[in-house]
Amino acid sequence: MKKITNIPTGKIQRATKIMETGIKVGGNYIKYYGEKLVNPSLDTSKLNQSNAADIYDGLKELKGSALKVAQMLSMEKNLLPQAYVEKFSLSQFSVPPLSGPLVNKTFKKYFNQRPDELFEKFDNEAINAASIGQVHKAQKDGKELAVKIQYPGVADSISSDLALVKPIALKMFNLPSKGSEEYFKEVEQKLIEETNYLLELKQSQEITNACQHIPHLEFPNYYPELSCEKIITMDWMKGLHLSEFTKTNNDQSLNNQLGQALWNFYMFQIHKLRKVHADPHPGNFLANAEGNLVALDFGCMKFIPEEFYTPYFELARYENINDPEIFMSKLFELEILRKEDSEVEIKYFSEMFYDMLSLFTQPLQSETFDFANEVFFGKIASLGEKYAKDSQLRKMNGNRGSKHFIYMNRTFFGLFNLLHDLKSKIDINEYKKYC
Repeated sequence: MKKITNIPTGKIQRATKIMETGIKVGGNYIKYYGEKLVNPSLDTSKLNQSNAADIYDGLKELKGSALKVAQMLSMEKNLLPQAYVEKFSLSQFSVPPLSGPLVNKTFKKYFNQRPDELFEKFDNEAINAASIGQVHKAQKDGKELAVKIQYPGVADSISSDLALVKPIALKMFNLPSKGSEEYFKEVEQKLIEETNYLLELKQSQEITNACQHIPHLEFPNYYPELSCEKIITMDWMKGLHLSEFTKTNNDQSLNNQLGQALWNFYMFQIHKLRKVHADPHPGNFLANAEGNLVALDFGCMKFIPEEFYTPYFELARYENINDPEIFMSKLFELEILRKEDSEVEIKYFSEMFYDMLSLFTQPLQSETFDFANEVFFGKIASLGEKYAKDSQLRKMNGNRGSKHFIYMNRTFFGLFNLLHDLKSKIDINEYKKYC
């Protein structure tokens, strides 16, 4: 893979790159409509593939927040065409790495040493590269280590990147600009936190200490003396990323064991710690040779305030969803419905969220749940398609719900998708043993 020797860091440079990408996408549409004149039955699959490739190629050179948004979108399997999901998912752990000189420059700035001086051995070739940083393998004091290095300029470009991406996101999800500010602020704050490697180091150690008693779950040790604002050093953990593991494993009992560890890990965090690892994509988890799940990368942690936690999980209970009075009161409490809503809006959104919650909360209402259930995931896809095509929804203000929904829903969608890939059968309440 070609290495990157320079990342655009200025607002004008980054805006120009996104404009260039926009021009390519516009050209794809012109070509598509020209071909459709000749062939009226032509579908959009080729257009989606071209657009997804051009958007990803532009964002991977920018890295940072713009690429992180693509990573987040890759987890929304039921909201985007498959071509986008497949291409954007590469941003999880497979983008062009930084060149050696840029890596050396970062080490010299923060440690006043090159990496080959700080470590006994340092592999100049990045093992994997994602949206905010890349990982190198190293050795020191007989230990194999993973060294994560943040790309230069990432933290400084977050606000300007989101300002550039915002119009695209609003159009993609058919949302009005008015009223969307608090949602983008929530994303911006989380991205800022993800570029604070000292905060990530602290969070990693806290989660490791709090969750290490959960069976079949492992964490790396972290080394503060070899870490700083832009570099984190931890144990090198062996195993396969879940996306690779699920392609080859045929042992259902192992799938269940890994899935149960994953479920217990998430439910323990949410219900006991009131905070959660809000980046559940396959690149952040390994399956090792001992049949254990290895959890990595705690840069994106979502703290769950009690005033959101209580009504959120009250609405996950079957009896509350089907009690009209309680159901409506919780919708208002969670800002899904507002006092200024018209009768038409109240009726529409209460019915919409009844459909959604009745379906999405089914795993939480069971003693056991089989995430291999294709019917369940097929219904999710159908429901997403239904509302994506709903002309009535396009006429209404789609900015609905507390800002805390963004990362909580992202967490559950990501978790459900990982468990679906593993085809795991889960004991839903087993996590309570560890609380």
